[in-house]
Amino acid sequence: MKTTEKTFDAVKFMREQRERLSVNLTKMTKEEILEYFKKRKTTTSVRPSS
Repeated sequence: MKTTEKTFDAVKFMREQRERLSVNLTKMTKEEILEYFKKRKTTTSVRPSS
């Protein structure tokens, strides 16, 4: 059985991003959160692909 060394840990990355977002959102009002996601939606450069 061949093993490879991980260079990128997707689970760790996702948890870090979720924590970062959670910290930012707890400081915002509902209206600020909605505005934040509207703005992010138009500026996000990563698009899902299959």
